[in-house]
Amino acid sequence: MLESGGMSTLTEILLVPGTRPKVVADCVRLVGEEVDSKGGLSGLAIKGAYMVVKAVNPDFITESVDHMLDDFVRRLEPFATEAQQKNEPVGPFLSARASAVADALLAISDERAARAKNQTVKKAYEKLRPTGKRNVEAAIPRVGRLVAKYVSSAAPAPAA
Repeated sequence: MLESGGMSTLTEILLVPGTRPKVVADCVRLVGEEVDSKGGLSGLAIKGAYMVVKAVNPDFITESVDHMLDDFVRRLEPFATEAQQKNEPVGPFLSARASAVADALLAISDERAARAKNQTVKKAYEKLRPTGKRNVEAAIPRVGRLVAKYVSSAAPAPAA
């Protein structure tokens, strides 16, 4: 919890009805930016899998982000709390711990992929999973900036 000084938790900041759709849209944009930034053969595989998923269901990424957002926020909460306790900005704090943050977030998608009913989506995930941690780690600076954007806008204005 980001409680001291009246700070809100990530859940209270990111998951409230008026903010959640904006966070989902920002996350979908982040996913697209990450896919677009990939190069080489693995980048082609990622871009290909992304196109397959979008062709199967154009709303799949948005729906997935929305369904997973609560879990992502829960997994990010301890990092945000620690950043607040150490009086460090959350974005750089997450970036400095990219490996641990990636592990926390990938645990969610691994669990969900194991239960996926759509075999095309499941196979695409399984094919990309070996490089998943590296790709998620690479995305953590963007994730940190996204979280920081909402945390800073929710922070009380400094006393004059």
